[in-house]
Amino acid sequence: MDNQRKKYLVVLGAGESGTGAAILASVKGMDVFVSDMGMIAPRYKAMLDEAGIQWEEGHHTYDRILGADEVVKSPGIPPNSDVIRRLVEKNVPIISEIELAGRYTDAKMVCITGSNGKTTTTLLTYHILRSAGINVGLAGNVGRSLALQVAREQFDVYVIELSSFQLENMYDFKANIAVILNITPDHLDRYDHKMQGYVNAKFRILRNLTCEDAFIYWQDDPVIQAQLRQMVTDAKMLPFAERQEEQTAAYVDAENRLIINSPVKSLSMPRADLSLSGLHNLYNSMAAGLSACLLDVKKEDIRRALSDFEGVEHRLEYVATVDGVRYINDSKATNVNSCWYALETMTTGTILILGGKDKGNDYTEILPLVKEKVKAIVAMGLHNEKILQFFGENAPEIPVLDTCSLADAVAGCRRVASDGDTVLLSPCCASFDLFKSYEDRGTQFKEAVKAMC
Repeated sequence: MDNQRKKYLVVLGAGESGTGAAILASVKGMDVFVSDMGMIAPRYKAMLDEAGIQWEEGHHTYDRILGADEVVKSPGIPPNSDVIRRLVEKNVPIISEIELAGRYTDAKMVCITGSNGKTTTTLLTYHILRSAGINVGLAGNVGRSLALQVAREQFDVYVIELSSFQLENMYDFKANIAVILNITPDHLDRYDHKMQGYVNAKFRILRNLTCEDAFIYWQDDPVIQAQLRQMVTDAKMLPFAERQEEQTAAYVDAENRLIINSPVKSLSMPRADLSLSGLHNLYNSMAAGLSACLLDVKKEDIRRALSDFEGVEHRLEYVATVDGVRYINDSKATNVNSCWYALETMTTGTILILGGKDKGNDYTEILPLVKEKVKAIVAMGLHNEKILQFFGENAPEIPVLDTCSLADAVAGCRRVASDGDTVLLSPCCASFDLFKSYEDRGTQFKEAVKAMC
């Protein structure tokens, strides 16, 4: 490439990550063009216009895209899409937003992935660090674009939630602390319904780790253990588990105290003092606590933050009690394993709302808990056949209501629930059949419940 010519960068997708990547590239002196097959939100158009960045929406102009020196791909664009296929054919390098951002910052990176719990763990880790007075940014699937923050702000540490999609086009980016909470089947439609493709994407978070870095993971996850037997990392290994095992860095002891041991710092606190309840949240607290210890946060700051964190919207969120029935919003449970963790916390008769856009779900995992705790299932989606068939064959004693709207689902729950029961929205599925997002689904559910009060 002629040294006199600006690097030409194309950004595909103008959501949070794409807009941030475009602005960072522009700040660094590149010639930038943004292309989005959908419609760009007005606030992102305004940001691009303010930065003097050219953009298009509703189509791709291939002549402008295929001539790029490099392309930043938004995570939502599947690798088998026409535009990606044509770029690959022309050998145009395709990277992620985090890959681009990582080139322009020396901040420490706490990177968190997993099938379930990543948002809670990311926000909890951020809460600990921020409460301790650390100059910390929040990025990835939560917070703002990492690239935008690198372009406009200066943080010493970033806490980043990373999906498998975001990790697909990460090559030289390096975490200082990498966290894999768990790996269960999810997004398999993205990976030709092959679990190994999904696992490989998650494990890209370990790329480039050195002996100065740390890898935090759930010790009892069979998928993680199987993958670790096939690879080597130079990072310090810090597994966590419910009870102490060989080399466990975080666990609960016989006195029901949370124990955290890292190479930098160790601490203990009563498990009862944790603000988040449930086994899954114990693991989330362990991962966040280990990360904070590695960053040398004061023990008292870690303990305080673990005990006063307020949780995450749409994740086991209490909504209201109506006619003696508790309503819980767990709309963020977009896969079967998330629903398993939600059911595990239920202590009353449960009316379970399932359904949405199926991602290749196997409901066998939750069947024992459904039989133990669920009084009725309310299927809420445009296509409920799979749910109806599975539970009709495997749990015929549990009634299943077939509904195709939120209003009908909530009304059905009200009919079958009794005083003392819990209605749990934990759908196991994506939201895109009836809603804009899982947030939209959760918000509409809360509004419908509160309208009954």
